Amino acid sequence: MLFSNKSKTEINPSSSSTTIIGSGVVLTGDITSTGDIRIDGTVKGNVSSTSRVLVGTEGIVEGNIDGIQSDVMGRVKGNIKTKDLLNLRGDANVSGDIFAGKLQVEPKVVFNGHCYMTGNVVEMVKENNEQLKKAASSK
Repeated sequence: MLFSNKSKTEINPSSSSTTIIGSGVVLTGDITSTGDIRIDGTVKGNVSSTSRVLVGTEGIVEGNIDGIQSDVMGRVKGNIKTKDLLNLRGDANVSGDIFAGKLQVEPKVVFNGHCYMTGNVVEMVKENNEQLKKAASSK
């Protein structure tokens, strides 16, 4: 069942298909997909894909994004983890930390947060989480 009372939706399209959250749609809950995801509406939850995540010019994500490649042209309020290339294009507005293998930013983009770039983003995220836990426990 695609939609239920659970807060996590798993989408398993074929490797060549794209899941589209259309303009005017508000989806509340986490999304996990093995294919590409395009967001032109609003997602209030985390978005995870083993492929590409694209946030269109009218798209809004209020949660974290995790993907192999990501393109953001809309608004994201949360952290973005991209194993390969993260493109911030057009009038994109990102409030959160970025973890990316490669980063491309156009001049009109607004970004507020920290940027971590490395060839192995997963290990860096794990280290960062451990450091945050240590800092929180010492307070």
